[in-house]
Amino acid sequence: MTGATSGIGAALVERLRENGLTVHAVARNADRIAELSERTGAIGHVADLRDTAALEALVAGLEIDVLANIGGVSRTGNVLGATRDDIDDLVEVNLGAVLHLCRLALPGMVERDRGHVVNISSIAGHYNFFGHTAYHATKAAVHQLSRQLRNDTLGKRVRVTEISPGRVETEIFARNTGGTPEDIAQAHATYFEGYESLTTDDVVNAIAFAIDAPRHVNVGLIEIMPTFQVPGGLTFDRRDQD
Repeated sequence: MTGATSGIGAALVERLRENGLTVHAVARNADRIAELSERTGAIGHVADLRDTAALEALVAGLEIDVLANIGGVSRTGNVLGATRDDIDDLVEVNLGAVLHLCRLALPGMVERDRGHVVNISSIAGHYNFFGHTAYHATKAAVHQLSRQLRNDTLGKRVRVTEISPGRVETEIFARNTGGTPEDIAQAHATYFEGYESLTTDDVVNAIAFAIDAPRHVNVGLIEIMPTFQVPGGLTFDRRDQD
């Protein structure tokens, strides 16, 4: 599992360990991985999702029954102000790592006739609204990848589930603005206070539902949003004549 030390990933590690699964937890922060491993019994791996060679070494020899691609990054602004590093990080982490991990894990699932891929996308991959364009693009790609994997594994008991959440109360907004305690407090006040956002448990419950379904049932897509959040709306800008 990627993105294992915060937000949805950390909550999912706890749930899967409570259910008795052996969990290989992947994240960049060594201190957080060590704490998570000690607390939950998960097997921790420190790796940067942008490092394909590290991912290949990590997966080598593992029999992966459930691949959970949870890790992801975002940015503030949009493509007009994006830097080269912004675009590279979004593409490499949100899409490239997911593709490579699927490439590495799926052959074993097909051979064993057993497996489940869980991809976290976003409503940003299904609807256009104001946000970072590259983030929307990568999440749209994850949506199509999730559908295409079902074609690639047709005839085998390999399931693919895309979880497409709206606003979830995690650290992602704080990380976008620096990740300091002050940033976390400000992000919480801006994005969550007064709103009924999704919790990480809400998303984990959806993932658990898909995983726990009978083997002949593939839950392909779950879109989950707060009741008070809708993706509708149409913007029509007005420009006075020059």
